[in-house]
Amino acid sequence: MQQAPRAIIHVDMDAFYASVEELDDPSLVGKPVIVAGLGRRGVVSTANYEARKYGVRSAMATSEARRRCPDGVYIYPRHDRYAAISEVVFGVFAEVTPMIEGLSLDEAFLDVTASLRLFHSVEAIGRRVKDAIRERTGLNASVGMAQNKLLAKLASELSKPDGFLAIAPDQVRGYLDPLPVGRMWTVGKVAEEALHKVGIRTIADLMQADDWRLNRAVGERHAAQLRQLCRGDDRRPVVTDAPEVSIGSEWTFEYDLEDLGTAEAWLLRQCEKVGARARARGVEARTVSVKLREPPFVTHSRQAQMPVTGNATPDIYAVARRLLQVWWNQHPRPRLRLLGVTLSGFDARRGDEQQDMFATPATDKRSDGVQDMINGRFGAGALVRAGVLKTRGSE
Repeated sequence: MQQAPRAIIHVDMDAFYASVEELDDPSLVGKPVIVAGLGRRGVVSTANYEARKYGVRSAMATSEARRRCPDGVYIYPRHDRYAAISEVVFGVFAEVTPMIEGLSLDEAFLDVTASLRLFHSVEAIGRRVKDAIRERTGLNASVGMAQNKLLAKLASELSKPDGFLAIAPDQVRGYLDPLPVGRMWTVGKVAEEALHKVGIRTIADLMQADDWRLNRAVGERHAAQLRQLCRGDDRRPVVTDAPEVSIGSEWTFEYDLEDLGTAEAWLLRQCEKVGARARARGVEARTVSVKLREPPFVTHSRQAQMPVTGNATPDIYAVARRLLQVWWNQHPRPRLRLLGVTLSGFDARRGDEQQDMFATPATDKRSDGVQDMINGRFGAGALVRAGVLKTRGSE
């Protein structure tokens, strides 16, 4: 049975973090702006288009970005500000469809198939979304429209910055065929190099490749998937309210930590962050994981179960601290370059759920509630536990 045509929109804010900084400080317009960690081991979060001319890109070490663009304006991320604008953007999405799959603060897929009767065309919906975002936030969004997620995302990417492009079914080959094969979804660096070795460099080459050559490059299973995708066939649905798999927070230290007390203070700080995010999302976790990276890049992971699913910071910290201490005591000379905490194994909270009468009572959450309220009003970090104070001044 053939699938009915869908109308999918992909929205991606242009250089989001950097654009917000320019919005709040117009003197930055026209300058290369790089939002990044500013410490010795910082990483670039976003670079505006002026900075990209120098080869600066996301996930690049800040030190490398400074080498390439020494006259750039480097700004530490303001996540609360970006999240506030993201709420406005997602509010615009909700005005045209409830079928929203958020990929990040600044990117989402919208399935507007059921909205076509009201708005008449996918282009009309896309224009409404783009104009409303501009009007309410002052920022540009690139909007791609097509019959599936693969093509809608491609449309927004091809039209950036400030893009607006719809790819009709009869235009698919014209857009896909000339593209480098590395632009195809599921083709990473390793697969791209393997395809190049057998002479497949564009999507048109991939379309024409014989099975033996393609299977040799990427394996039979991946080859079959690529055959489907290079025809512009993508049957993935827009997934709304996808369950969160994990909530994590980590920190790379400018100088290696060699003191357990300081490591515990940083651990508590990360527990506060993930606990607050879990409470804001109304989820409770069963599993706490701790990520520990020794210099230069040796990474360890430890995890344990909480006695009862929860999201209270003291409960999370109790498990995480025990994991840290065990790891620390097993090493003759423990040092940490990075420390992180992740929650997983979520259950949505339900007030009418019967509680296990034999489970250990969870920590009193009133202190968490007060902290969340104050930080929500005055900004993250306005109120922290005393144990976190040791981390202040060392960011």
